[in-house]
Order: sequence, then structure tokens, then C-alpha cells
Amino acid sequence: MSLYAKRGVSAQKEEVHAAIQKLDQGLYPNAFCKIYPDYLCGDDNWVNIMHADGAGTKSILAYLYWKETGDASIWRGIAQDAVAMNLDDLLCIGITDNLLFSSTIDRNKSVITGEILQEVINGTQSFFDVLKKYGVNIHYLGGETADVGDVVRTIAVNGTMTARWPKNQLITNDKIKAGNVIVGFSSAGKATYELAYNSGLGSNGLTSARHDVLEKYYATNYPESFEPTLPNEVVYIGKNKMTDTIQIEGETMTVGQLLLSPTRTYAPLLKKIVAAHFNEIDGVIHCSGGGQTKCMKYLPKPLNVIKDQLFEPPPVFELIRNNSGADWREMYQVFNMGHRLEIFTNENAAAAMIETAKSFNINAQIVGRVEPATSLKSSLKLSGSFGEVVYEY
Repeated sequence: MSLYAKRGVSAQKEEVHAAIQKLDQGLYPNAFCKIYPDYLCGDDNWVNIMHADGAGTKSILAYLYWKETGDASIWRGIAQDAVAMNLDDLLCIGITDNLLFSSTIDRNKSVITGEILQEVINGTQSFFDVLKKYGVNIHYLGGETADVGDVVRTIAVNGTMTARWPKNQLITNDKIKAGNVIVGFSSAGKATYELAYNSGLGSNGLTSARHDVLEKYYATNYPESFEPTLPNEVVYIGKNKMTDTIQIEGETMTVGQLLLSPTRTYAPLLKKIVAAHFNEIDGVIHCSGGGQTKCMKYLPKPLNVIKDQLFEPPPVFELIRNNSGADWREMYQVFNMGHRLEIFTNENAAAAMIETAKSFNINAQIVGRVEPATSLKSSLKLSGSFGEVVYEY
């Protein structure tokens, strides 16, 4: 059993998918988000989308960082995480503007102060203000903030995003086919709309990242930060403290800052790419839960996906692996490992998309391709300096 599973979490969410398998899959079952008829206005040419996601256990890292440093501004990144994890999922179906957002914050009032709530709520609006400059308009409709200390140990920061969108402007992944190339867009670095270096970690796999990197000191001093029934051998097994420093791209960062880099949104970039290349986009995948295997859930038919030109993993993933000793198969299933967005397209459009990414100081490259399936099953092959890993579906 993997360390991830021993901590009570699953990169593939098998039990969740089993629980929802009888629900309506929407108009386009292969689309990255569920898409429904226009129940709001009854127009057959439009659709409705409502999506929910959040910062996950990254909020516990923010809690530890805040306790160690007293810096409450770190919570603004958690606000961005909750928004970006919703927004970037919706980008995958072509929605790049005029969205509604409602936040849901559950806190344990005995440990989470009013100051933290202010940082999260104001940080959400500040993030929307930045996106508006790039033509991505998100309307903040408030939400629910509840004191539920009997339910949560620290704080959970989540949100719901809603949109009404023209049916003829949707990306449904139904066109993914053999012959496609896959363009990967780096999750790390410093985009033109970011204030600091982004480690690229995002908001997936943070349970593993936290326990793998941080040392037992945190189990002893902050027992509210983990599930007490977990076996000791999987709780804070790393070598680092939040305040340890690391040199990356000429900058000195703490381990805490590296793990807490706000999830990069690709919204400004996708706004341009979708406008210029809509008809050449066959599919878009947000490499979130499931990492580099995420794409396999959305193929319209059996296909073989080969990713053999992957980005070298950014330093944060080396930090995690060096602490945990996890194998490459698990690392690429849990984490994005270098790119958190990928587009299935043709080679000519790929070149133009890569140039557009450069204008935002986001590295991009063709990371792989799609080939015909050799059986009734799909397969995914990842290869690089780490060797080769194959998954079958």
C-alpha cells in the first residue's frame, strides 16, 4: 500500500467515483466538468455549469506556517487555491469569462481567528481584481462561513463556481484522437501575472507533501494538524521545518513558502489561446487529482497516450521525493510533476500556443502524443530521465 493510501487519501478517488456512478453524467460525459442543459433560461443553444472544489489540506500547511511565523498574509494564497482549482477546471471546457463564485469556509474557531477569515475573504476579491485586468471576470457572490469545530480540526476553504455558456463554444474532449500532440504548460516559475516564484505544487497531493517533507516536531507541537488515528510511521516523516531555506532560481525561499506557493491559474493564458485556436483544440486537461494520469479519465475511446518529453520535475517535487522515498509511479499519479495543464491539438497550433505561453513567461512544450489503441483498453506511458512507467485502463 502506498504512503498516500496509508494516510487515508486516494489520488484516483475510486470510492468517490463509485458513489456517483449512477448520477446524470451531463450532456458531454467526456468533458472535464459536468455540463447540463440551460435549466436557468431554457435556451437550447446554451448550457449551465456548476463546479465545486477547494484548497484541500493545503490549509493545514498555511496554519502551520502562520503558527510558526505569525504571517497571516499567507492565507491569501489559500484563497487563490480555492478559486484556481475551480476556475482551471472550467477553463478545460472553454469557459474563460463571466463566472459566479460563492465561497464556503468551515473553521474551528478555537484555533482559526477572525484575522484569518479576513485574509481569506479579502484575498479572494484581490485575486478576482487581478484576473479582471486580463479579461477574466469573476463575480463574488459571498457564501457561507461556519464555525464547526466539532467537524473540522482547523479550517476548510472551498468554493463553488457557476457559469452559463454558449453550447457552440464548449470543449468536450470528444475530439481527442490519434495524431494529436499534447502541449504541456509549466506549473512552475514566475508568470507575468504572479508576484513571486511559483513552485508548481498546486493544491493536489498536499497530504503527502506535508507529511513527507515536515519533521516529527509538527506532530508533537501541532496535534490538531493531523488525523490522530494515522499510524506513526506515516505522520510527519520528513527532515524539514517550515522555516528552512532553499535557493531556487536565485531566490531564497523557505520550505513553507515553497509548499504554499498559490496554485497557478492559467486563465489569462487560456483566454488568449481559446480565442485564437478554439477550432484546433481537441481537448484540455487540468492535471489536478491524479497528476499525469488525469487525462485517461476523459478519452472518448480507447487510445494510447505517450508522454515522453515531460518537463524535468521542479525542485519542490525533488524535495518531496527525497524525503519520502516514493517511487516514480506514485509521484506521477499524485503530483503534476511539472505541468498542470495540457492541450490536445495539432503540431501547427501547438507551436503558436507555445509562443503565446512565452508572452506570459510560462514555459510550454510538446510533452507527448496520442496513438491508436492496440487493444480495447487505453494505456499511458510516461518516460524520461526517471525511466519508464506504464498505466493501463
